[in-house]
Amino acid sequence: MNCPHFLRTSTNNTRRLATGLIALLALGRLGAEEMAEATSPVVVITATRLPSEVALVPAMISVVTGQDIAARGAHDLRSALALVGGVDVAAGGDAGPAGSVPGLWGLREFDAFLLVVDGVPAGGAFNPALTTLDLTNVARIEVLRGAAPVLYGATSFVGVIHVIHAAPGESAGSVSASGGSRSSGAMALTTNLPDFGKFKQSLTINGERRGFSQDDASYQRSHALYRAAALLPGGRAHFDLDFTDLRQSPYSPHPREGNVLTGRFPLDANVNPRDGRADVSRTQLNAGLVHDTEFGPWTTVISAARTVSHNTRGFLRGDFATDGVTPNADGFRQRVTITDFYLNSGVAWTLSPELRGALGLDFLAGNGRQTSENFEYAVFPDGRNRPDSHTLHVDEATALRDTRRFGGLYSEVQWTPTSRWHFVAGLRFNYTNEHRVGEVAPTDGTPADRSTDRLTRSRLSGSIGATYKVWGRSASHVTAFADYRNTYKSAAVDFGPEAEGEILQPETAHSAEVGLRGQSATGRFTWEASYFDMDFSNLVIRENIGGLPGLENAGRERFKGAEFEATFTLATDLRATATWAYHDARFTDYARLRPGGAIQQLSGKRLELSPKNLAALGLVYAPERGPLASVVWNRTGSRFLNKGNTAVAAAYDMVDAGVGYAFERWSIRLDGTNLTDSRDPAAESEIGDAQFYRLPGRMLLLTVTRRL
Repeated sequence: MNCPHFLRTSTNNTRRLATGLIALLALGRLGAEEMAEATSPVVVITATRLPSEVALVPAMISVVTGQDIAARGAHDLRSALALVGGVDVAAGGDAGPAGSVPGLWGLREFDAFLLVVDGVPAGGAFNPALTTLDLTNVARIEVLRGAAPVLYGATSFVGVIHVIHAAPGESAGSVSASGGSRSSGAMALTTNLPDFGKFKQSLTINGERRGFSQDDASYQRSHALYRAAALLPGGRAHFDLDFTDLRQSPYSPHPREGNVLTGRFPLDANVNPRDGRADVSRTQLNAGLVHDTEFGPWTTVISAARTVSHNTRGFLRGDFATDGVTPNADGFRQRVTITDFYLNSGVAWTLSPELRGALGLDFLAGNGRQTSENFEYAVFPDGRNRPDSHTLHVDEATALRDTRRFGGLYSEVQWTPTSRWHFVAGLRFNYTNEHRVGEVAPTDGTPADRSTDRLTRSRLSGSIGATYKVWGRSASHVTAFADYRNTYKSAAVDFGPEAEGEILQPETAHSAEVGLRGQSATGRFTWEASYFDMDFSNLVIRENIGGLPGLENAGRERFKGAEFEATFTLATDLRATATWAYHDARFTDYARLRPGGAIQQLSGKRLELSPKNLAALGLVYAPERGPLASVVWNRTGSRFLNKGNTAVAAAYDMVDAGVGYAFERWSIRLDGTNLTDSRDPAAESEIGDAQFYRLPGRMLLLTVTRRL
């Protein structure tokens, strides 16, 4: 439904209203109620193989709770992580409007980070399954910067985003409905099902539709998650069944011509074929068993997933014609099928209160296949004559099959010799095997071009780190940490329509990080700061290869910078968060081949779409009952739109805010995202050459929730 007139307030008035309300609420509570003191440590499971207190982790890690996500009315990964220092999530991308492209440590690549959901890599051996990620009934999100070379081996580099749903039988039951801008709406149900003795279970069912400011752009997603767990003699078992059906009408990226986004392409134009889509159906089954042994708990997790995608897309060519008759765009109809399998089995042992560790193995396998029918067509830049793809002549058919096998043996030791020192060391042996077959079959009778490649690598990876309590008293402390990590990752497979049979060289990196974290004011003020330096080799990037988009290894790069994050509990139920990050991501040695045969050395040039500065401020007021309010401001610094660093995109601001009221069982809230209506370029297309997805426009959403 369209947003009513009384909701269409200006950006300035919205910001003033939200800020003024929060300030008023703060004055009413300050000094009126006793401040809460932090008494229990936060335990995380993403940074090491063993659950660890945040204060002991020798790396910068952030935890976003489900309560915080709900208090800010966040409904996607961008808004959920808006107050995580140094993390820059762009909504949308080639995967469709339901997707996102996170940037960590200054690198924004669709496969450079690892997405984990409830302990299992989501997307398996290929790329993160971001379009099917659902944040309903999430208990917390843990964000680790940098690689996790012991936990996940050859699948992560600049960070791990771990989404953890509420445990079976421990869901905060609720039912909600929402509606808002551009016929957007959602319904969700979360409930605990009846217990059967020591058997607990819960169910989440939700559906949503989102409309966007871009022409004819929307998505509809249906999702169901069933979780069960049972206590057994000598252990416990758990079981998850997750299903998502996603239907997307994608929007188009904006072409760059010269050093600017071209004025020949209207702001919200859509040049995809009229039947354009980016549909995904994904089913995943997880099962796990924890068995208590004399050495410690032995944990085994098995997961299998099947993902089927149907894509119909089209992208303008460089120097595109505007007459609507001359072919100026290339498109494809495509089916992609991916089957994933994951196994992890290991024992966590404890020799003494000072010495514990983990030993185990894991195996990750993926089978992917795509078949595409490629075509060209003519379209006006405003998209008014978009054709149906089935009326177009198919120029070629392509097929790509890729099989991956990643195995690992890992060991980790944690030693706490004194109350001040804590050491962590881990080593992993990685075995990777990949086989790829690509085929291009023109429809003019020309013989098909078939290529095949194999790559097998065995390699060690690992990390070592330490924390030192500089000062500590009661709920206040200051801890220093440092770590070194060495890892590698198999090159990306994007399953585009090109059917490239060549397997690129694996990416490798070694990094160092030092930092401080602290807590003071009886636990009400927490902060963390770090400096990182990473040398990177064989980064996989998009290049124009023979006039067609393709992937290529990009020599050597260096990523360094500093990140800061702080949260202060101003009063009961009222907290403020501030973050800042400085990122310097540059090529150190990359000689690229330009069209025409010229060589361009990019040494010293900054990577595309990597802002030097990121900042955020947030105020959240979320009592159990009474008025609710939140406001989040994000600043993204200037960045380059080309590898030669001649096309500059200006810095931009984005503001999200919400107001509402919580009754005993009911709550109502109005949330606005991108209230500044910023339409800046945020993500680069991996298919369209020199084309950029802009931020979606302002959106308002009214939500009513009843606690069960």
